[in-house]
Amino acid sequence: MQLDYDSFQSQCKTPFGAVLVKTPVTFTLRVQTSAAVQAVKLCMVHDGQWDAEQALPMTAQAGTYTTTFTPTQTGLYFYYFQVQTATDTIYYGCVDGGAGGPGVQYAQRNQVQMYQLTILASVEHLPRWYREGVAYQIFADRFYNGNPDGHVNAPKPNSFLYGRLSDRPLYIRGPHQEIMRWDFFGGNLKGIEAKIPYLKKLGVTIIYLTPIFQATSNHRYDTGDYFKIDPVLGDLTDFDHLVAALHRAGMRLILDGVFNHVGVDSRYFNRSGHYDTVGAAQSRTSRYYNWFTFINYPTEYDSWWGISDLPTVDKENQDYRDFIFAKPGSVIDYWTARGVDGWRLDVADELPDDFIAGIRRALDHYPDKVLIGEVWEDASHKLAYGERRHYLEGGGLQAVMNYPLRRLIIHVLNGTLAPVDWWRELMTLKENYPASTFNYNFNNIGSHDTPRILTMLQNDRQRLQLAVAMLMTLPGVPCLYYGDEAKMTGGKDPDNRAYFPWASVDQTQQQVVQRWAVWRQNHPWLNAAAFAPFYLGDYGIGYVFWQAEQQVLVVINVTMMGQVLKAADLHLAGMPTTLATAIQQRLVGQELAGTQVQLIENFT
Repeated sequence: MQLDYDSFQSQCKTPFGAVLVKTPVTFTLRVQTSAAVQAVKLCMVHDGQWDAEQALPMTAQAGTYTTTFTPTQTGLYFYYFQVQTATDTIYYGCVDGGAGGPGVQYAQRNQVQMYQLTILASVEHLPRWYREGVAYQIFADRFYNGNPDGHVNAPKPNSFLYGRLSDRPLYIRGPHQEIMRWDFFGGNLKGIEAKIPYLKKLGVTIIYLTPIFQATSNHRYDTGDYFKIDPVLGDLTDFDHLVAALHRAGMRLILDGVFNHVGVDSRYFNRSGHYDTVGAAQSRTSRYYNWFTFINYPTEYDSWWGISDLPTVDKENQDYRDFIFAKPGSVIDYWTARGVDGWRLDVADELPDDFIAGIRRALDHYPDKVLIGEVWEDASHKLAYGERRHYLEGGGLQAVMNYPLRRLIIHVLNGTLAPVDWWRELMTLKENYPASTFNYNFNNIGSHDTPRILTMLQNDRQRLQLAVAMLMTLPGVPCLYYGDEAKMTGGKDPDNRAYFPWASVDQTQQQVVQRWAVWRQNHPWLNAAAFAPFYLGDYGIGYVFWQAEQQVLVVINVTMMGQVLKAADLHLAGMPTTLATAIQQRLVGQELAGTQVQLIENFT
């Protein structure tokens, strides 16, 4: 018996990908067998309701079997097929690992891996400035000091400043690996404002800042006061001046919201008594006491990943919710009213779905804002602490940091992921995500939490240029990590957080980034266009955008060896036949040099 089904193909499942609740979805399975078929069924189950699996009979139509399923609940459904003959029962599901596309046959029900069907409550609409933007992430302390004499604002006690800006970052740790002294270079808000002309010339339209609120550390993910700019960075006047300058330049600002935990020496916990408020660690009568979960007061408490410097806040506490988003004058309200254009939520998986939805409702009081989450995996089916997350199904996050795409880019360029697997995994993301998420995800090839992209590519400058090209041409909003255009290197934190080498910027790489960023800005229609990836044998990848009379075709040889493209190398499933034919006619016989990208526009 031969069963054929490919969830990527419209002749097998339509419509493609995630759909709104109550949208009929038609499934078609091809069955080839010499035995008499007694029954073919589509077996469908809603996530978590494993005892309520439905078996929908499929109707025979000239060697194929078809049925239509209309989802009545939002969230995820999972499905497979069952074929019965007089002597056998065969099952058909996705490949092991959960990827979409062509599946495999299974002999036993308990072996079956099920396909995913994503069901949405609503379709998200993101602001135009974000959809058509090019973003740039700045680790504020490491970018630029805007003070004319270069002095560092308000140096913190028990910290150190580097002797030279070219020094490598270093943690000074104690006997238990705790950080004993925080290090600072002195970058500040005035410095970011001073470099707006540089960023604008580079092609950047969106600035994403790591946390800027008062904290003890240099990274400021240990918030001390949500309503105060960290004095090392400047003050509220500097912030307002920066926001105004960005907006005058036609640029937007996204802030990092760290709402899962605070600093142990924050105004709210105040273990060391640095603040004039009574913190949770000082008295059970503190307003903030119920924000935290104490195990043995006051020394043992829930903390993020067991790091005692980061006490976890109880996100179910109504007073905390009022403080962050639910009441006028909340943290979200205060800063958004001052001109912030969007928020990136740190460790979004640690925040309850309704907490995220509350932040979104607060943001929606202001026009043209965006809410992004830090999620490291495929966020459409993320399980966190045993619970499925629903933050992408409408009314929550509008995009996530696209770390899965970063992994695909790095591995295919390093030769550790075959082109066919790159294609399948990218198509699976396209299938699983809402179209608005896939089209407008916050893409990156590196961040403050990852080794530098050039280091990940073994310092291969040609592959770095390919990575930048892919970042700037794939669906989503490209976000460059500061200094990648200067060929900065660095391993894991803190080595990936060095000071920007203004005196020795690599001009060639900078021009490469600028050229691609400007190209992207000049093609604002891309993310709204149809998109299909493909692959070329075992040596290349490609993708095509098309809309009306416009097309963009990208082809990349990921190996060192030049290739002459043959018809048999091109795997073009998932696009209209006329387009596939045009791509074949354009590419077959062409030479593609090693580690090279070709970009072809309007080729039909």
